[in-house]
Amino acid sequence: MPGDETRPGAAPVPGEPEGSVPFETPDIYGAYPRLSDGQLARLAQRGRRRAVDVGEVLIREGERCETFYVVLSGALAILEDYGTPGERLLRVHGPGRFIGELGLLNGQVAFYTAVVRDPGEILALSMDQLRDLVTRDSDLGDVVLRACLGRRALLVGQGAGFRIIGSRYSPDTRRMREFAARNRLPHRWIDLETDQEAEALLRRFGVGPEQTPLVIWRDTTLLRNPSNAELARLIGLPPLPSGNGHRDLLIVGSGPAGLAAAVNAASEGLGTTVVEALASGGQAGTSSRIENLLGFPSGISGAELTERAVLQAEKFGARISIPAEAARLERRDGHYAVGFTDGSEITARTLVLATGARYRRLHVPGIEPLECASVHYSATVYEAQQCRTDPVAVVGGGNSAGQAVLFLAGYAPQVYLLVRGPSLDEHMSRYLIDQIERHPRVRVLLQTEITEAHGDKVLEAVTVVDHRAGTHRRLAVRALFVFTGADPHTEWLSGALALDARGFVLTGADAQACSVPELWQSQGRDCLTLETTLPGVFAAGDVRSGSVKRVASAVGDGAMSIHFVHRYLGHTVEPGDTDTAPQTRPKESAWLA
Repeated sequence: MPGDETRPGAAPVPGEPEGSVPFETPDIYGAYPRLSDGQLARLAQRGRRRAVDVGEVLIREGERCETFYVVLSGALAILEDYGTPGERLLRVHGPGRFIGELGLLNGQVAFYTAVVRDPGEILALSMDQLRDLVTRDSDLGDVVLRACLGRRALLVGQGAGFRIIGSRYSPDTRRMREFAARNRLPHRWIDLETDQEAEALLRRFGVGPEQTPLVIWRDTTLLRNPSNAELARLIGLPPLPSGNGHRDLLIVGSGPAGLAAAVNAASEGLGTTVVEALASGGQAGTSSRIENLLGFPSGISGAELTERAVLQAEKFGARISIPAEAARLERRDGHYAVGFTDGSEITARTLVLATGARYRRLHVPGIEPLECASVHYSATVYEAQQCRTDPVAVVGGGNSAGQAVLFLAGYAPQVYLLVRGPSLDEHMSRYLIDQIERHPRVRVLLQTEITEAHGDKVLEAVTVVDHRAGTHRRLAVRALFVFTGADPHTEWLSGALALDARGFVLTGADAQACSVPELWQSQGRDCLTLETTLPGVFAAGDVRSGSVKRVASAVGDGAMSIHFVHRYLGHTVEPGDTDTAPQTRPKESAWLA
């Protein structure tokens, strides 16, 4: 890990260009590029040069950073828990490198402290100056973006950031860990049952095990069982907008469909707000690798795809608020009002519903008490790290199950894939089937279902039935990953618009058939392709009845929905308006517009 490479006394890195400093962290991950002389010259035209001395703090952990720093001479140290007994050196940067990671671009607080290690000179640019420059210099913008994405991944892998102390059997611990993992927030989980550090930390803060889970950050901030919203505010995730002004467009859900809609809407000048209950990316955000998405021949993880899409939407001025769980929808004075579980409300002229679907829970005897500890409905690195020594099982026959199997096989010694059907061909892509069949640690059990889960506090085994032979057997597995069908996030829409028998949103001709004829006659048109039984409310992605459950299809739905938003707004005139143009505003960027 990078922390090992910055230890004092390490030899200079062979092959580093002249101007690097001893003990500098090598760029073996591609996250610490050295800017070229030309790039430095272009930055110097906008920035301010100034001398720095040993010990000067440029970025402080837990505070927002609104300045982009480039090292011209000397060296900077990146530290975690600066000034505390747990202070840890993460990396060292010398001349030609810049400071910052993903939080710099999206307004989060810093997860580290940047301190001058060797005296020298730095170049400082405001974020506005940086945005203006990279708008004109796409090569420099690409360098900054790739580095910031890579650095966030390294911070997550290092366990930097805040600490969650709690029991693996606690539902609230699981909730917080899921929220942090899905939002790619650097953190470390300290298991109350197995980690010796837990007892020492509890004594230091004077709290007992019964008061966990806790969130501790910088040895100065302690939150007792915080809600997801409290944790989000601590890190700097944007809350719901204050006030209740009318917006052009509200997008509910930020999976691939919602993010595609946000990019297209905001880039075309629509005032766009996106709300998300848990984390951007939806189900796609939990995929270890998506290999059949156009434009990514070597594949891309769901997390990286999500991060890039979020930055792209924010680049054009879309505002994304997390967590914000929609609870009701009603039409009011020619607009639509969406109420949230915290009592707040947003109104907009148009809506795009992109709430996706969640994997259906598995209902077998013995499984419910284990769902907090060893039964999972996603497969991320956090779950996989607990499976290094024991076999695991995956339930499902679709692409999500196939991706999870291959990902987990990189950690667990044995992965069983339990499929109810007679083959994988019906629901899984060929490229995944081929890899699964070749993998030495994967065993596929067809026409097989779980009938019971066994274990006290953690899963110890599952009983399965082979429908071909009519026999039962017991598999010794310590974790179960479930990807069996999907239920839409539409409970809050019941009674507000038409749903199909499974709860998915009806659109287009199907929606018009469920409406009274006078509704569309009053509009002077037919229901648009992605429009629901509420004119101006559209559905995109997995939540839409009849949609193709693939990332590429969801992206297409999201982009196409904005075409229909424009068509709707072209037919709609607000009282007092003299034209039918959508309300537009200057395109403001969160970082690169």
